[in-house]
Amino acid sequence: MKFVFQFARIVGFCLLGEALAAVLPLPIPASVYGLLLMVAALKLRLLRLEQVRETGLFLTGIFPLLFVPAASGVMELGSQLADVFVPVVIAIIPITALVMAVTGLVAQHCTAGQEVESHE
Repeated sequence: MKFVFQFARIVGFCLLGEALAAVLPLPIPASVYGLLLMVAALKLRLLRLEQVRETGLFLTGIFPLLFVPAASGVMELGSQLADVFVPVVIAIIPITALVMAVTGLVAQHCTAGQEVESHE
């Protein structure tokens, strides 16, 4: 039953993100709004990590499985994608590097001054 309540909290933030995306005229996906709201709630201690930890770990554990439908859809469109393969690859490589760099910098900024727990 604990997982149901944790999942409901996560879905609640997703719904708030959908509402913000419908109201605000910015080109930002609803999932990003929901994620930012959840991070803000965690930082402001309106939501405790223990209230979503197990379900969050479960969802990140099955994350690769969630890409299977998208990957199979891309495989069906392979012939159409062949025409734009080179431009797509040229666009993906620098964007991926940029996302990795920004993610690393944000993670370093968020963990600055915090001691890392040893799992030995």
